[in-house]
Amino acid sequence: MPHTPSEKRRAIARLRRIKGQAQALELAVEAGAECGALLQQIAALRGAATGLMAEVLESHLRETLHAPAPGDRSDRIADGDAEIAQIMRIIRPYLK
Repeated sequence: MPHTPSEKRRAIARLRRIKGQAQALELAVEAGAECGALLQQIAALRGAATGLMAEVLESHLRETLHAPAPGDRSDRIADGDAEIAQIMRIIRPYLK
């Protein structure tokens, strides 16, 4: 879950875009839109949800793996940032 005010703002903004996309998709289905157009909207909706999931996952990893231990050094935290970035590079393609 996003914890900082800026993370929360970003998550809420993404959720509002997702909500708008879902409403537009609902209207398109009700209007009998072509399958190609529906598929495009569904793909956009899925991409937006996946982006939000990746952001929350990265936030969770940072929160979980960055819990400072007594006597922790700042260079260990920098190493942790690099490890989290590497994990996210590996995971992101699987989220798509």
